Amino acid sequence: MIKTAGRVLTMSVLCCALLSAAAEQSKVQADRVVIVKSERTLTLQRGGKVLKRYKVALGTNTVGPKTRQGDGKTPEGLYTIDSRNLHSQFHRSLHVSYPNAADRTRAARLKVSPGGDIMIHGLPPAYAYLGPLHRQSDWTLGCIAVTDAEIDEIWELVPNGTVVEIKP
Repeated sequence: MIKTAGRVLTMSVLCCALLSAAAEQSKVQADRVVIVKSERTLTLQRGGKVLKRYKVALGTNTVGPKTRQGDGKTPEGLYTIDSRNLHSQFHRSLHVSYPNAADRTRAARLKVSPGGDIMIHGLPPAYAYLGPLHRQSDWTLGCIAVTDAEIDEIWELVPNGTVVEIKP
């Protein structure tokens, strides 16, 4: 009886340890977000390893970096997640630190506003029912759009300060 109780206790402790390790694994957060415009992908990475990859919709004008407000382009370059909006008009949103110094310099040279408010966001409530179908065309004003379920997941995995690299 004592041997059986000891085995049960040992198994219980082992199961708890495994569950705890699994819970810790699920809390691993990204240290980099890589968006490849030509592939329409957003990849979460930790230590150079892929944690998760998503398909995205981008700005309506997908070729080249954003140069001015209203050009419909998604920027290209290195940024960070600098804030988040739980009550965004697009379900939830993570703000990308566009424009960076190079973007501001380019805009000044062109004598235009570089724009701003570039976000990684979900869908507007009226179109949330589309889910992944929203990716059939690029429809944002320069943001990176995912489904509501995906932005909920990204929200948990990407802390403020995370590097965002947007490639052509």
